[in-house]
Amino acid sequence: MASTTLSSKKQAVTAAVDRLADRLRQIALDIHATPEVGWDTPKAVAWLIAPLREAGFTVESPIAGLGSAFRATWDGGGGPGPAVGLLAEYDALRGIGHGCGHNLIGTAAVGAALALKAAAPDLAGRILVLGTPFEEGGGGKVVMAEHGIFDALDAAMMVHPQRRTMIGRGGLACVSLTIRYHGKASHASSAPELGISALDAVLQLFFGINQLRQFAPAGHRIHGVITHGGVAPNIVPALAEAEILVRAVNRRELTGLTQRVRAIAEAAAAATGARLEIEAGLIYAERYENRALGQAFVANLEALGEPVEPPTKGIGSSDMGNVMEVCPAIHPYVKISDEINHSPEFTHAAASERGMRGMILAAKALAMTALDVCKDPALVAAVKAEHAAFREAAGSAAEQAAEKGPSAAL
Repeated sequence: MASTTLSSKKQAVTAAVDRLADRLRQIALDIHATPEVGWDTPKAVAWLIAPLREAGFTVESPIAGLGSAFRATWDGGGGPGPAVGLLAEYDALRGIGHGCGHNLIGTAAVGAALALKAAAPDLAGRILVLGTPFEEGGGGKVVMAEHGIFDALDAAMMVHPQRRTMIGRGGLACVSLTIRYHGKASHASSAPELGISALDAVLQLFFGINQLRQFAPAGHRIHGVITHGGVAPNIVPALAEAEILVRAVNRRELTGLTQRVRAIAEAAAAATGARLEIEAGLIYAERYENRALGQAFVANLEALGEPVEPPTKGIGSSDMGNVMEVCPAIHPYVKISDEINHSPEFTHAAASERGMRGMILAAKALAMTALDVCKDPALVAAVKAEHAAFREAAGSAAEQAAEKGPSAAL
């Protein structure tokens, strides 16, 4: 670590993270060993909240009507100042556990907050750890944004493990669709003419989506799985279901692409005679990284001796985009593996020593950047001015889209 480049306060904060390292490792490993998916993640929440409560943070849980969402707040002894949110994720992926490293994300946020309170008790500002459940398809941050949880923040940050260390990568707007067909059961051999195959409708759905991909604009993504296809080969399937993710470069284009997927689903129902149901999930907004805040974060990573690579094109999605609509925010990445996330290999990396190193690095960079926000009025002004310009531009784009006519609901 290039500690000679750090202020005495930043050196104190990073040293505090090092002192916390053993406990942070244990929390991250406990969460990793007990993967919880969906909205209900009580063990992860308990492990993350415990050290915050012990350190004197005011802990509220649940919040925003979500049982596994929490807010832990500490007001620095230096009086009023900027409010900085450190966002924690902790849900796992179905089937492969912590293949996205959320055990490291949540623990790094907690570690940064604890270090700030220990090493900078005279901080002028407010530090909040915000526990955001079910990023992997549920949209906890979407719900929390709708409840105003991020409204008073001057900056929001989280660090995601990845195979590259970078900042500034965007992300696609996204919505999940559960597409369900109801057919009619019958004997598949002796009386198939009396049945209606719901599975055939799902297959037609996928054929249509495959054809659409060829003509979808660059950067758009559609992918899915069949979650139910019938109960036995000699019974005409009366129920079949698929989960489809639709991604586009922004909300407006997501609306149009989703309408086309709906049209395919309706055509499949008409062709087979099955009855169609579609359930749409919460909409993840595209990501906009606050460059001024990101530059401060990059400077701190580099001061810690971590090389930062240029960002790749964003083709993933995260509900962090919905936070970025409300307040200035960043979603940087820290390398912990050479493998791609959402894979069994990345699940292993999230519990490896390399993963623990990445988590400690993330906690230090988060704490250092929070210090910058609380101590540098010029940085806060630049961060806010950039966000205001983004909001104005986004509002103008929305008005232009509205002038062209209302979009059908997703």
